[in-house]
Amino acid sequence: MFLFTKGQMPTAESALPGRDTPITISQTHAVLNTSVMPPYPEGTEQLVLGLGCFWGAEKCFWGLEGVVTTAVGYSAGFTPNATYEEVCSGRTGHNEVVLIVYRPEVISTTTLLRTFWESHNPTQGMQQGNDSGTQYRSGIYYFNEQQQALAESTKTQYQITLTEKMDREIYITTEICPVSTFYFAEAYHQQYLATNPNGYCGLGGLGVCLPDMEVL
Repeated sequence: MFLFTKGQMPTAESALPGRDTPITISQTHAVLNTSVMPPYPEGTEQLVLGLGCFWGAEKCFWGLEGVVTTAVGYSAGFTPNATYEEVCSGRTGHNEVVLIVYRPEVISTTTLLRTFWESHNPTQGMQQGNDSGTQYRSGIYYFNEQQQALAESTKTQYQITLTEKMDREIYITTEICPVSTFYFAEAYHQQYLATNPNGYCGLGGLGVCLPDMEVL
């Protein structure tokens, strides 16, 4: 008998079916007082990142100058409009992610990726700290070729830096993929650590910084 575990990805055929109706959330960001829903301001770009529990992940980015808005949700899986409980079951294939909308003339994609690499442990596979399961995997989900190139180049450089600093072979497991449909998570997850400042974060970096790179 095939036993399913939360640490392995389901297939499209075995994933939960989901639903047609999107989850309803508040339009207004609790910290930035901007809209978390599209359409977003002209001239902005978007990036979707997975770095463990999305409560802590979102907080890493909403305070950066040039970030217009952030939202947490589910992506990179199969189940349309999944609920949190469904994602936690491991049977949707989704990752817990943060959507970042930013002004590239104020904050570069490189700077966002630096925050990404330095804020979590990208070497743990389907896990982040004590949180385990496919929803906690490290991931960069890009919208264009420039973002893809920067994701790949910063990954390579961070891999080299980690190996040098730790004096042993260490392998980054971060997936780098084109963005798929982003499904907004439930309202109570949005800006969770702003409304629950003593809440669980779940993130912890390796204490290794990404070397200076060309800012794009």
